[in-house]
This record gives sequence, C-alpha cells and structure tokens, in this order.
Amino acid sequence: MSGYYKPDRNPNWNYGGDRFRLSRSKIGLFLECPRCFYIDNKLGTARPPGFPFNLNSAVDALLKKEFDIHRTEKTTHPLLKEYGVDAVPFDDSRIDEWRDSLKRGICHRHSTGFMVCGGVDDIWIDPKGELIIVDYKATSKDETIKELDQEWHDGYKRQMEIYQWLFRQNGFKVSDTGYFVYANADRDKKAFDALLEFEVTLVPYKGDDSWVEGTLKEIKLCLERDELPSASEECDYCRYREAVGKKMLAFAPKNSKKVQGTLGI
Repeated sequence: MSGYYKPDRNPNWNYGGDRFRLSRSKIGLFLECPRCFYIDNKLGTARPPGFPFNLNSAVDALLKKEFDIHRTEKTTHPLLKEYGVDAVPFDDSRIDEWRDSLKRGICHRHSTGFMVCGGVDDIWIDPKGELIIVDYKATSKDETIKELDQEWHDGYKRQMEIYQWLFRQNGFKVSDTGYFVYANADRDKKAFDALLEFEVTLVPYKGDDSWVEGTLKEIKLCLERDELPSASEECDYCRYREAVGKKMLAFAPKNSKKVQGTLGI
C-alpha cells in the first residue's frame, strides 16, 4: 500500500472533528465540484494528490529569501521599482506563520463555525498602510506573462481574493489590487548548460472578495446534508468513479463478494 496516499483520513480532520479547518484549497474544491468536496471533507476520502512540483517549490523558496532581504532592510525590491509599485515587503513577526499553510497560515473563525485558513506567499505594504497580497507563480511559456486571461486562471484569482478576505477579517487594511510575481523559465536557449534562466514579471489583479461570505454559507449547508451532492459536469474524477463503478459491478455475478469488497459495499 502506498504511503503517499491515504484514502481514509483520521476523523478528527473531517467536518465535525476537532481539527477540521477550511483551507483556501478546500474552498476552491467546493467551487470546482461539490461532490468531490463532500467525499473529501465529510466522508474523509480525498482525491489522490498530484506529486509536488519541486522546481516550483524551489522558485518560491528563493523568491521568499530574496524579498526577505528587502523586508529586513526596509527597502524596495528592484522589481517593484521597475513596475512603479510604491511598496516595500511588510515587516511583521508573523510573516513566517502566515506563510505556513501546513500548520495554520492566517486564520479566521467565521460565523458558520469554520476556521478558515490560508498560507500566503508574501505581503507588501504601501505608503497608505494598506497591505498588498502577493502570490508567486512559476511556469515555462513562450510568451511573456502579462495578464491572467485564461479560464484556468480563475482559480488563481479566487486564491488571491480569499487571502485578501482573510487579512481583512484579521483587522488589516488591504488593497483591492494584489500582485502575482510570475517567474517564466526561458526555453529559447541553445543548450541547458546546467542553468535555467527566468523572466520575472509582475501581474496586477484587482480582487473582489464579496463572493466569499455566500460561498461559506453554501459550504455549511452542503456539509450539514446527509445526501451526496450533485457532481460537477466538468469533473473528470466523478466521471471516472462512475465509469469504473459500472464496469466493476458487471463482475458481481461472477464473484460478488470479492467485487463488493473492492467497491467497499
């Protein structure tokens, strides 16, 4: 049995358990597919995770170190000067806590009872005292990254808006405009030569977190029900479960006990 994927979570981490918390990624999962969200957070079986992108993690770690130098020195990063952003990295003793999504990140106890949490990449502050939410992204595309204009970028935008909402709930003044620091690996080189070069761009995004409150209430209603929610029409995980379930049930007359055990019925 793989030690990487555990299909049965400790009930303490499920809805109703004393360690349950609603992360930014779980909110995104609910918006993507309520059925997968319910199976994950009510029944305790998450989707099989993808393997981590260690190169992306390395870029994140190095960007954080780079901006932390300017945080300590209270200076403006050259990238901000290049794009005319009047801000410096926010110097706060809780920055490492806010970044650590595996522990808690930044959290807020909502009126639904949910402990809503998220781990942010960085925070800047402008002369007006408004915090600027920052997210790092790493990719490799032929074109320069200038805007979030693809349908799959909607998840990035919601991610930014949840972070903005969380900091507002914690009493901070937050700018509507956040930034994505995009590191785009250059593939147009004659050879690798053990060196990967990146073009770093700053992509602004004006967020609107007005949807968060209503979504949290919908999530509460979803988790309180005893019936399985409808699957999203675009959810490949649900389509896979349905297709495989039907095909495996076809073997039931031949070896019903074995098949039923495999299906967990």
